[in-house]
Amino acid sequence: MEEDISDGRTASAAIGGQSYSFGAAGAGKGTQARMLQERFDLVQLSTGDLLRAAVAAGTEAGKEAKAVMDAGNLVSDDIVIAILRDRLAEDDCALGVILDGFPRTTAQAEALDSLMADCGSQISATISLEVDDAAMVTRVAGRYTCGNCGEGYHDTFKQPQIEGKCDKCGGTDMKRRADDNAETVSQRLKTYHAETAPLIEYYDNKDALKRVDAMGDIDAIAKELTAIVEQAVA
Repeated sequence: MEEDISDGRTASAAIGGQSYSFGAAGAGKGTQARMLQERFDLVQLSTGDLLRAAVAAGTEAGKEAKAVMDAGNLVSDDIVIAILRDRLAEDDCALGVILDGFPRTTAQAEALDSLMADCGSQISATISLEVDDAAMVTRVAGRYTCGNCGEGYHDTFKQPQIEGKCDKCGGTDMKRRADDNAETVSQRLKTYHAETAPLIEYYDNKDALKRVDAMGDIDAIAKELTAIVEQAVA
């Protein structure tokens, strides 16, 4: 899941009936998720996007979510699972998905396990992208994205070939998240250590945890992740 890297969000991938999870913001999760998505023809799903889509579509679970959000409350795990169940039943998810933003707690991980079991699947490999806290702050504080296509960049590690112009789509509208600063990232780490770290133990106890050093070259990390996924689905 993640190790000293996360703001509490996680990403999980289900490929060919198997599931994988790996580190979140700061560990390069977004970049690696896109690479795996393209390599294995996956669908990347954001929990927030799923909620908004379900509300817009007026599904039963979407209606429940809307009522909760309109009341100013947090959507329950049961509703999120119901929305996720509906989405996973769609044809484009047949080869698998990458889940962004779920699970965040062991209770949610258990609920995800139950959902996968109902779908005839299980989590067979969980990947921990590992970086230290100082590296986390440096990575997050310097990152930005193309406002048009979402391609990620970094002040130090990955600048566009032409300053201010996206390599992928040519867009010039670069955006930075207001909360991508050292103070906020430090607080995220505190939250992670207090609340999300038990997910490491949860998946480790299931003998499903793989650890990957995420301090190296992006392509080298991608190669290692690809090898883990390929072995798991073999």
